[in-house]
Amino acid sequence: MTKKLYVGNLPYEVTQDRLKEIFEEAGKVEDSVVILDKFSGKSKGFGFVEMGSEEEAKKAIESFNGYQIEDRKIKVDFARPPKKNFSFGKKNF
Repeated sequence: MTKKLYVGNLPYEVTQDRLKEIFEEAGKVEDSVVILDKFSGKSKGFGFVEMGSEEEAKKAIESFNGYQIEDRKIKVDFARPPKKNFSFGKKNF
């Protein structure tokens, strides 16, 4: 089942190592990533964490949804699959 979590409203200074460190309190973290702007290289304020099991993912949601990091309350939920591009003729949206 799903083990990948979306983490939103992150302070821009949070690194993927710090994100992993936080979520390790709920269990084994397989991977963590903070999404960066491709032009500036700065955080976009959200990321993803993949937990070791679904039970650990549920525990992380319970523990960290609304958790305050610096001056921001983060949002944690199961990640949704990426949206597919729609094609209309030759244009892709």
